[in-house]
Amino acid sequence: MTRIDAKFAELKAAGKKAFVAYVMAGDPDYDTSLEVVKGLPGAGVDIIELGLPFTDPMADGPTIQLAGQRALEGGMTLQRTLDMATEFRKTDDTTPIVMMGYYNPIYNRGVDKFLDDAKEAGIDGLIVVDLPPEEDEELCIPAQKAGLNFIRLATPTTDDKRLPKVLTNTSGFVYYVSITGITGAAAAQAADVGPEVKRIKAKTDLPVIVGFGIRTPETSREIASVADGAVVGSAIVAKLAEGETPAQVLDFVRGLADGAHSA
Repeated sequence: MTRIDAKFAELKAAGKKAFVAYVMAGDPDYDTSLEVVKGLPGAGVDIIELGLPFTDPMADGPTIQLAGQRALEGGMTLQRTLDMATEFRKTDDTTPIVMMGYYNPIYNRGVDKFLDDAKEAGIDGLIVVDLPPEEDEELCIPAQKAGLNFIRLATPTTDDKRLPKVLTNTSGFVYYVSITGITGAAAAQAADVGPEVKRIKAKTDLPVIVGFGIRTPETSREIASVADGAVVGSAIVAKLAEGETPAQVLDFVRGLADGAHSA
């Protein structure tokens, strides 16, 4: 059982929905980013998604693209992202960390070395958005053998024919993308999301967490009420881009978490 599995078991026993927060590692700089990451559990975050900066983030909208650029310009690398997780684990051994990014940096490092290093750093799961199920032998299956969850995205265009393929070898949770398009592009609508979550849950026992297009505590609550939890990324990253302090960012996150937990 990974930390992710344990967290969902704990939430289920408490009758609570999950709140997941995404931050880009190294944005706007390493120290600020680490301070925010360390503060997330205290702000009510159940699972941390740690963005791995990459030069060509095809699924991400301008907000997260720019965060990745700032991080890269500040010297952020895959190694420094793992270092951040290692540093976080010195004071928190229970909050799950999911590394979210693209395959190129992992491939460059070498899959086996990356998985060893990720495990040692305290990473619990991976979301690698440009590796479809057809490439499971590449990273997904080795990751599961190494004891990491491999979390897959399902989208509004994942039809009933495609869905079983997407769910094969997925573990931890299913990340349902609430909109067609890139991160931060449109607002999520619970009326649209609810039936889709039901459709996915009819085919898997895994929790279904919904992300993309959630910016307010109200939307966080509405989306969590029709799913097993909500993910917020762009809205948090935007606060850092606006120059807000870690304390201000964490106050904002607390409101979003309270929204999801009140569902």
